[in-house]
Amino acid sequence: MRGYFQRGTHLPVEIVLFQSYETQVMALLANPGDAVPRIDIAWNTNLAYLQADEWSGHACRAIAMRDTDLGWMTKIVAVTGGTISTLADLKNRTLALGSRDSGHAAILPVHFLEQQALIEDRDYRTLRFNSDLGKHGDTGTSEVEVVRAVLDGRADAGAIGSPFWNTVRSERLVPEGSLREIWSSPAYNHCMFTARPDLSRERERRFADALSAMSYDNPVHRSILDAEGLQRWLPPHVDGYAALRQAAAQQGFFEGFAKSA
Repeated sequence: MRGYFQRGTHLPVEIVLFQSYETQVMALLANPGDAVPRIDIAWNTNLAYLQADEWSGHACRAIAMRDTDLGWMTKIVAVTGGTISTLADLKNRTLALGSRDSGHAAILPVHFLEQQALIEDRDYRTLRFNSDLGKHGDTGTSEVEVVRAVLDGRADAGAIGSPFWNTVRSERLVPEGSLREIWSSPAYNHCMFTARPDLSRERERRFADALSAMSYDNPVHRSILDAEGLQRWLPPHVDGYAALRQAAAQQGFFEGFAKSA
């Protein structure tokens, strides 16, 4: 990506890597003179995008997203032929969840189940795999553990994101037919390039234009796009975050930065 920006668009871009999305968002919202890194644009998960939006008083700006960031869903899966075939069957059973800061594998499953009158620790138990906290479920490690727990019987069902569920089936990561989908959530959106509030509109436009100029028909561009899991960059669709915004607020994911500030 850096090479593309510098050679292909003559847009000087430096890449800064962070150990967690929270520290990345803090850098995005840092003021001049703060004793922390300061960045102009963040490649955020859906949770990090909402944290940046909330903690900036809705002053951060959405720039662009992948075509594959639209229409994500949470899938609840169970062993084929087992005792779990509907959400009602989760009553007094164990549901495996991914990292607690994963929108698709933990935050939203709990939220959507509440909407179905299923409350964690009251109506069902959870087995949580809090691996790679701070990565918001991006690594997929916790979803692998969720699937393993369902297969070996430690959990009666598990919640994973639709992209991972598609990978499980297409790459035959489990014996064919061993798992089945018992429920699918409403669709929501995922990652978002996010600009700091005072980034100049001209720089924002140049960055967005550089992204939209990438073509999957160009072999050089294709290798970059494949690495990021997309075929084309899209303008921001900000209407797919309402459920996660509500769930994250209820579960306390907007509290940290305000307290530290």
